[in-house]
Amino acid sequence: MTPAFRLARLAIEPLLRLLFRWHVSGRENIPPTGPFVAIANHLNWLDPFAIVLAFPNEPKIHFLGNPEGLVRQRVQWRVVRAVGGYIAVDPNHHGDQALYHYVDLCLERGGAVALFPEAHCGHVEANLEPFHKGFAHFAVKNQVPVVPVALSGTKDLWLRKPVRVLIGEPIPPGADVDKLVREAEHRMADLLPPYSEPAGPRLLQQRLTHLF
Repeated sequence: MTPAFRLARLAIEPLLRLLFRWHVSGRENIPPTGPFVAIANHLNWLDPFAIVLAFPNEPKIHFLGNPEGLVRQRVQWRVVRAVGGYIAVDPNHHGDQALYHYVDLCLERGGAVALFPEAHCGHVEANLEPFHKGFAHFAVKNQVPVVPVALSGTKDLWLRKPVRVLIGEPIPPGADVDKLVREAEHRMADLLPPYSEPAGPRLLQQRLTHLF
């Protein structure tokens, strides 16, 4: 763990715990040592921070994402640059060999890779959109497990809103990419809880949806 990562976590974690009410379950399902691929549904800017908050410091998680979107989110981009754990993805280059190289290198060194297989923010809580296959290619090629993470409550945000992070049992990679994608979609759907928006706080407290 780099000094920048340690400093960023020490600074950000208390702030996030102050802003939102966190409920994390399934930490016992996180492999005690790397490598692994973590996948999660995607709803808002808070999602990567939710994963970092729920997972231990080691193995360090490296996020895959499109830098064009992050650059527009200045606070998040500054944190990402300071911390390091980020692998840039160019959505216009499918099968990018440089991307595979960096992911393989991270996993070979015992690190963890996290990505959002829906490839964009979903529009509705508790709904999943079809998964892209990249995560399954990484897992099968490197023979590492896939850890599903269901996020609930991060779509619309306000002060002290409950946010849930549910970590599922690791999925063995197997040898069939398409089969792994189907299994991951099935596991994630089972893991994702029904969502009922809390009443009251939306009208009384400051909205934080577009904070970053």
